[in-house]
Amino acid sequence: MPATAVPLRRGGRPRGDDLIQLGLKSDRWDLLVALAGNPNTGKSTVFNALTGLRQHTGNWPGKTVTRAEGVFAYEGKRVKVVDLPGTYSLQAGSTDEEVARDFILFGRPDVTVVVVDATRLERNLNLVLQILEITDRVVVCLNLTDEARRHGVLVDADALARRLGVPVIPTVAREREGIQKLLRAIRGVAEGEVETRPHRLQALPPDVEAALAELAPAVREAFPGIPNARWVALRLLNADDTVVAAVRRGEMGEMEGGAVGPGNAPSSRTHGGEEGAPNERNGEAVLALATSLRWTLAPDFHDRLMESLYLAAQEIAGASLAGGLEKARFSFDRTLDRLLTSRTFGFPLMLAILATVFWLTIEGANVPSAFLSSVLVDHVHSFLKGMGESLSFPWWLSGLLFDGMYLATAWVVSVMLPPMAIFFPLFTLLEDFGYLPRVAFNLDSLFRKAGAHGKQALTMSMGFGCNAAGVVATRIIDSPRERLIAIVTNNFSLCNGRWPTQILIASIFLGALAPAHLAGALSAAAVVGVALLGIAFMFLTSWFLSRTLLKGEATTFSLELPPYRPPQVLQTLYTSLIDRTLIVLWRAVVFALPAGALIWLVSNVSLGGGSLAELLVGWMDPFGLLLGLNGVILLAYVVAIPANEIVIPTVLMLTVQAAGMAGAGEGAGVMFDPGTAGTGELLRAAGWTTLTGLNLMLFSLLHNPCSTTLYTIYQETRSWKWTAVSALLPLALGVGVTFLVAQIWRLAA
Repeated sequence: MPATAVPLRRGGRPRGDDLIQLGLKSDRWDLLVALAGNPNTGKSTVFNALTGLRQHTGNWPGKTVTRAEGVFAYEGKRVKVVDLPGTYSLQAGSTDEEVARDFILFGRPDVTVVVVDATRLERNLNLVLQILEITDRVVVCLNLTDEARRHGVLVDADALARRLGVPVIPTVAREREGIQKLLRAIRGVAEGEVETRPHRLQALPPDVEAALAELAPAVREAFPGIPNARWVALRLLNADDTVVAAVRRGEMGEMEGGAVGPGNAPSSRTHGGEEGAPNERNGEAVLALATSLRWTLAPDFHDRLMESLYLAAQEIAGASLAGGLEKARFSFDRTLDRLLTSRTFGFPLMLAILATVFWLTIEGANVPSAFLSSVLVDHVHSFLKGMGESLSFPWWLSGLLFDGMYLATAWVVSVMLPPMAIFFPLFTLLEDFGYLPRVAFNLDSLFRKAGAHGKQALTMSMGFGCNAAGVVATRIIDSPRERLIAIVTNNFSLCNGRWPTQILIASIFLGALAPAHLAGALSAAAVVGVALLGIAFMFLTSWFLSRTLLKGEATTFSLELPPYRPPQVLQTLYTSLIDRTLIVLWRAVVFALPAGALIWLVSNVSLGGGSLAELLVGWMDPFGLLLGLNGVILLAYVVAIPANEIVIPTVLMLTVQAAGMAGAGEGAGVMFDPGTAGTGELLRAAGWTTLTGLNLMLFSLLHNPCSTTLYTIYQETRSWKWTAVSALLPLALGVGVTFLVAQIWRLAA
């Protein structure tokens, strides 16, 4: 029988200015709200609208791979919001599903807000119905209603609320439309002003109903006051490891109480006490009963349960649609998809888009980089040196602070900031538009043939911005084996820190091979070629790992192609500049400071009649020349492991010092910027050739990750073994590839 929800009271409710966004101040709260939903329903956008935070909202599944938290104040109450990972189910088949399910089950939120895509109602209702089996404190946020109208879909929110038995609030979160009604619904459900009668599956197979009739009372007896004994019984019949472990440890007793945060007042629910805590004997008895009843069920009972769920979702969605999905017209989306995902045009268009992004980054970064270099290196550095002299700093202190640490940082900012400020907004616009899932779709078959997971295409795309971010993004991959493959091979994505090297060397040694009007295009093509070579090595290494250290078959997965959405340009600029550019820049600055100090020290500490840098360069030079490189390049990559961004200034400084170029540079350990033309002249004068430049580009692609990425790999894997593999495998490839290229080049010369 359809359930109903008591409507919200209209009188005395506050207006929009009663929402006070408190951001991250989550030390105490009065109400706890969980935000759940399928991937790509606008859940993070709702989170941002409530809390005032700027969690990144990309238009592709898997953005929220951990719990994000924020707080807002409403009607005198502090409300903590937890944005759970997007998931299609609560069956705990993946890390995302387990995090979402466990928080709803054990975190005991006062209200669970389920964000639903109005254009894909039937599919989204599967999760809604599963959550309603766990808790009756639910509000459905019917989001993206503007897109639904655009596609000819009209959802009757009142009819849907009557069917589900909980409030249903239509919203357009990007425009903050409906947010105030959502707040009122959250407050009403949390404080009991809105009575909910959630829809629960009743027509289960007879054998399952018989088992539940015996097991559910046993669960209630062992855990008095538990609100969802029937759902717990169902999960025990399914042998759910997490629920079984919770029953065995007695954690189900925690579900009897409300969610009380540190320092906050109790919620309106009754809290469990000692008398409600199950003892170990009762928990074991429940598990023994569940095991015996499980043998009375047909082997396919889980499939039949899911079929009942899907049929219920289909029936409710059909009864709630005023304009059925069969009437929707997605001509624009389908036309674009026929081009972007076709076998004929998909890859050429993908390459063209990538080349365009790189070309815009290269051409657009020149002027602002020169400006920042002029300000930070020419003027601010001179000012700091003068200040040191006026304060009578000893030469070594002034050199260490200003010539070493400051100049390294200034170079990182001037070289790294402009390309990031161009690339990240462009990349984010592609995310918001919905193009990245199409990239994953195009590359899925290749990753599968390589024994890797199709979602690795998404983590690879994140790696083009920052390898550390790409490593974190691998959490969206369910299989531990395939996630390890994605982590180890993410370094083959040409990260932002390596672009300055690629762009500069391509402009000097490869762009110079073409007429002036084609130099920029050839340089961009060379950088794109190196990026594609990195993707090729990613496939090759994934194939190798899946057949040696990480043997196994590629798993299947469902990839949602979201609708194309017009990007929010201003928000994109904000999120890409604040959440990405400045954060990555700050990381680079933090590591550049000690790297600059180290570079200055090795250049100024004397040993055996020469500086330590000169001795190390001389020692490494024979091996470097064998690889088509030189000792300067090898030493630069050793001392610049904290940040790839300072490789070029380190190379220039060491080149001048090792070659003894009188009048060149600014002194031992002092980085300098002679400009693109001046850099080319200096490197050629030091004996660099086109082979040196080409192999430097290859070695920049194929070498160990930076220290930040290595630290992130260890944090994600908790394994020194896989951290070492991630560092040594690309380094070995870099040595091998540059050696082969050098030998072939010299034979052909």
